[in-house]
Amino acid sequence: MELQAAKMIGAGLACSALIGAGVGIGNIFGSYLSGAMRNPSAAPGQFTNLLIGFALAEATGLFGLLIALIILYG
Repeated sequence: MELQAAKMIGAGLACSALIGAGVGIGNIFGSYLSGAMRNPSAAPGQFTNLLIGFALAEATGLFGLLIALIILYG
């Protein structure tokens, strides 16, 4: 296998972290909305947790993308 082909396969596998980030973000916001509909008075207290969860899930996807770019261009 050529080196360029191996780099492309490795970068594609590294980008699979973006799938997990998308699922995680959807799960976080879906759970928040479900809880906010059940108990609207508690929703503002959970907003900070929502943002922290979003940031951590998004960071996972960005790290995967960074690894893919390092594989391709490093």
